[in-house]
Amino acid sequence: MRIRAVRQTELSVLRDIERAAGECFRDVGMPEIADDEPLPPDVLARYQQAGRAWVAADATDVPVGYLIADVVDGNLHVEQVSVHPHSARRGVGRRLLDHLADRATATGVPALTLTTFADVPWNAPYYARCGFLTLDDSDLTPGLRAVREREAAHGLDRWPRVCMRRDL
Repeated sequence: MRIRAVRQTELSVLRDIERAAGECFRDVGMPEIADDEPLPPDVLARYQQAGRAWVAADATDVPVGYLIADVVDGNLHVEQVSVHPHSARRGVGRRLLDHLADRATATGVPALTLTTFADVPWNAPYYARCGFLTLDDSDLTPGLRAVREREAAHGLDRWPRVCMRRDL
């Protein structure tokens, strides 16, 4: 498994990975999440062009997972991390998160942040195992509050959500 920058020609592959990864939300009573469309190619292209998009590629250099990140209040914010179900439970997501942490550390960024579903086993409980701590609402930065407002407007607050932080 190798972590590398996303290539422009792989943007549709990222969307396919996210669709496949989203299917498991049906098993926990969240079909709306499974049906939610991945980010459009032009948005993914902006992450790729900004140098904030990476894939985990298998031995044949085919992407099996990806991560895109924003800068939010001076931290790197995990906007999306998805792993194809055929490659799940093999450390792919953790490797992507660790790659982002290494990039952040190398550039003096103090922390990684993300927002996620509180009660989905492969969301908040998984990120806690990866070193993220849940933030209290009173600890949210202005940027994280704005992220949460956008998520609420998108309907994600139908299920409990949390913000998490991994200090580096």
